[in-house]
Amino acid sequence: MAEVRETIAQAARELGDRLEAELLLVHVLDKPRSWLIAHADDELASADLDAYGALVQRRRDGEPVAYITGRRGFWTLELEVTPATLIPRPETELLVELALARMTSKSRVVDLGTGSGAIALALARECPTAGIVATDASAEALAVAERNAVKHGIRNVQFFHGDWLAPLAGETFDVVVSNPPYIESDDVHLGQGDLRFEPASALASGVDGLDDIRRIVAQAREHLVPGGWLLMEHGWNQGDAVRGVLEAAGYEQVFTEQDLEERDRVSGGAWTRS
Repeated sequence: MAEVRETIAQAARELGDRLEAELLLVHVLDKPRSWLIAHADDELASADLDAYGALVQRRRDGEPVAYITGRRGFWTLELEVTPATLIPRPETELLVELALARMTSKSRVVDLGTGSGAIALALARECPTAGIVATDASAEALAVAERNAVKHGIRNVQFFHGDWLAPLAGETFDVVVSNPPYIESDDVHLGQGDLRFEPASALASGVDGLDDIRRIVAQAREHLVPGGWLLMEHGWNQGDAVRGVLEAAGYEQVFTEQDLEERDRVSGGAWTRS
């Protein structure tokens, strides 16, 4: 038998991360993190210790905590995630903020490559009278997004199976948003850390990482109302290149916004032609 406090301390030393140690334990115990403070001196049952040890070992082997626990917080939502979906990251919340700033209560918005549904559901939660559409080429990922919508009682999102805008022929939108794959296909980081476990199709996109961004930029022109916005997340070193793609395609008011760490993170432009 071991106390909660010492069990967490030992796992934190093994993982080098106390937060991860706590998240894994509360997952085993099915308790909120606040429970750990109030019950720091409690002794853990041997079955719980065994289960916890197995999860700590999985994390030591590199498996992301989000996949081990099956959930990840994003915006104001706790989302189900699986190995079929990209793990939502805090920097993507900038894309949500920029989209909300360009939306009205009646806007039509599409989230391309929705994965767990993080962006689409955050927008729908903040603007429940807007019409939100989400697409994904992965049927497995789309099923996760749909379950997340049901879990949070969000009803103003429609889900479509297909590649980017392909399933939305003839549809037009006020805002198109996407967090597409943007890592270079030969980037060594794809074989390191959490990225080893995430779906490659949601991460890498050609030699320069911009293949899918080019496709979205080209396709979105046929689906944006005059004055509509295309907003895309990208890598910290891709701002110049993405602005160039947007400008070459005829978008106006092209910009790049930096994240909290002052790195280029989201670029976009307005489509002003009819």
